[in-house]
Amino acid sequence: MTDGHTTAKAGSQIGRSLPRTESRDKVTGRAEYVHTMRLPGMLVAKLFRSTVPHGRIASIDVRAAKQVPGVLHVVTIDDVKQVIPHPYYGPAFHDQPILADGKVRFVGEPVAAVIAVNPHVAEEAMQLITAEYEELPAVFDEVEALTSKTYVHDELQPAATFADLKHLKGVKDTNLALAYKLRRGDFDQAYAAATHKFEHEFRTQKALHLPFEPHATIADYKDTGVTLYTASQGPSFVRTEIARLLGWPENRVRVKVPYLGAGYGGKLYIKLEALALALSMIARKPVKVALTMEEMFYQITKHPCTFRIKSGLDKDGRIVARKCEVYWNGGAYADIGPRVTQKAGLTASGPYDIDHVSIDSLAIYTNVTPAGALRGFGVPQLVWAYESHTDMMARALDLDPVAFRRKNLMRDGGQHTTSQVLKDAAVEKVMDAVLDRMSWSKPFDKGASVVRRGRGFAIAIKAVTTPTTSVAIVNIAADGSVTVYCSTIDMGQGSNTVMAQIAGEVLNIPAESVKMAPCDTDVTPYDMGTLGSRSTFHMGHAVRLAAQDALAKLAQLKRDVGEPEGSNIPIADLFKKRYGMQAGNVIGSGVYKPDYVSPDPETGLTPNVTPFWMVSGVGAEVAVDTQTGHVVIEKLINIIDCGKAINPKLVETQISGAALMHLGFAMFEKMHFDGGQVTNASLADYKIPGIRDLPGTMENLTVDTIQNNGPFGAKGVGEVATFCVAPAIANAIDDAVGVRLTELPLNPETVFRAIRAKAGRPLEEA
Repeated sequence: MTDGHTTAKAGSQIGRSLPRTESRDKVTGRAEYVHTMRLPGMLVAKLFRSTVPHGRIASIDVRAAKQVPGVLHVVTIDDVKQVIPHPYYGPAFHDQPILADGKVRFVGEPVAAVIAVNPHVAEEAMQLITAEYEELPAVFDEVEALTSKTYVHDELQPAATFADLKHLKGVKDTNLALAYKLRRGDFDQAYAAATHKFEHEFRTQKALHLPFEPHATIADYKDTGVTLYTASQGPSFVRTEIARLLGWPENRVRVKVPYLGAGYGGKLYIKLEALALALSMIARKPVKVALTMEEMFYQITKHPCTFRIKSGLDKDGRIVARKCEVYWNGGAYADIGPRVTQKAGLTASGPYDIDHVSIDSLAIYTNVTPAGALRGFGVPQLVWAYESHTDMMARALDLDPVAFRRKNLMRDGGQHTTSQVLKDAAVEKVMDAVLDRMSWSKPFDKGASVVRRGRGFAIAIKAVTTPTTSVAIVNIAADGSVTVYCSTIDMGQGSNTVMAQIAGEVLNIPAESVKMAPCDTDVTPYDMGTLGSRSTFHMGHAVRLAAQDALAKLAQLKRDVGEPEGSNIPIADLFKKRYGMQAGNVIGSGVYKPDYVSPDPETGLTPNVTPFWMVSGVGAEVAVDTQTGHVVIEKLINIIDCGKAINPKLVETQISGAALMHLGFAMFEKMHFDGGQVTNASLADYKIPGIRDLPGTMENLTVDTIQNNGPFGAKGVGEVATFCVAPAIANAIDDAVGVRLTELPLNPETVFRAIRAKAGRPLEEA
């Protein structure tokens, strides 16, 4: 096939490091984001937020705010209920009100909104609002919340989205949103018979997604329909949920997503969209709600968790039994936390071949900022624990940590804990590649002065979120040019480029000549969401199928006009022959949803829990200053299995970006709280990696593999390099100075305190 201008060789689009298709718009400043958009007559809103973590709203005084010139409306939940009678939303539970309804459940929860002619007026008026609360006891810790008599919600309100949550409807007197369990074999019996027994507890901190484009939405409501311009990773879900809130058919709700300045999971599902809708309905004009960077600390966060892990080993060092108890701090509203609890929880036992496993993964409500999906979907928190635990066991038994892992590693063709057979998961190949790049078998200089050196290793596996659906359309115009329509959001990961390459490969045209239509739910078809490393696999298949459907229809068109078999007539000439002029289109469509077998409700076992496995390995070399606790990462080797790389350069940047993001979570980032109030809600106080914090040497590589059920052998890559960074560094610190840290982040103070404690000189004695 030709596009009327250029021809590409068959097979030439896959494996090309094609520059991102949107790069010119971004580097020239022409790319438009919601934050910079303005609609005719548009108003802006600012939010008045709670100052207590848990309390009944006694009163809200908005009188002074209403008197500010330029203020059109000051809105509370009573006003919202006039236009949306049941103003609650959420992907797993309909538990989050558009504005606080009777109670507040975390510091920073929106209580009222000011609609004004510009943000300065709105901000001034917002400062004049006052509220009084009848404070209630609050609970902040996930383990304490499980047994606390302080309940964040009166009863559970599961949404209809996930059928497996329906049985929770109306459950009262609990902070437990979901209890996921997985049972394989008989843990109690195997653990009792084990020769060696180990038990440890690990904790992770509350941290921020921190996309440099904060959340923003513009709602333009009319009685005939509503258009939302929003910074979202899931426009199809937004459309469905807004339609539900309004009681409308989906075709009256339009969601448009311009360029997205990153998301990392924080811009999934409903965030500001329902609020912007309500405000536009009240104002009868377009209304923009755009957060400041400080307000991001009150929107959505990473799940903190406590992970208790037990392992029983036989006399030869084989892990025969493992018990995992994971407590997820979901904050005040569930968001997608129950799915994180389940989908991450099923891999909590790690990439190890263990016959007897017991996993309990618990989603828990607390009175802090809600937590949701974040790059890795909970798996980095689990890997932090089980790969630290693995090193601790090896050292306690005086075994080489790498040899110990190799003895217990799950291999391709083996059975995962869920009972699914592992296919196209290059666990051992990734491990070997990291160790080779680390020169692990060669002597290592650990130093003998104040600065001590060490090295560490970690490996992990993850299932992709499933079952989910993607739909794509490929439109071939009468001149042979091609446009792809899909609702996958390119937020910097390069999905538009990859989809163009896949379409180009099928149609035998250069990817550069394929246009990707901007995401608009009136135009681009359904996609479950840009999340969980699913896009290349799921939407990639849908685009491939749509392109193949278009080819089949072109072939039929040739037959209709009497072209002989094997004809190479140019597309433009074919259309002219059929319609007598340059006219017409060929539309191909593709739908992809992988096979899935629901887990057994009693055991959680299933032979098909995921269509592919992500595999990651990291090696770290560090230098630790024993007098200050300062850690320098001298080398970080990140190697993954992503199947066939559709675009190798994009894969490399995905690996480096994911690794550096989790370097921040490992070493620096933590939201600090005082009585439920975030005390470091600014980039001046919330530490993220700077240029001086980067590893001295960093390698971002893939192993040579094929995902046989993937589009052209590919599978997802966005999350996989997040898994192992923290435990590899912690293992290296232990190797350097002999201290084991079990809570993140690994900042200098924490390291220094551990060094002092090991020497029998706690910091308090200094």
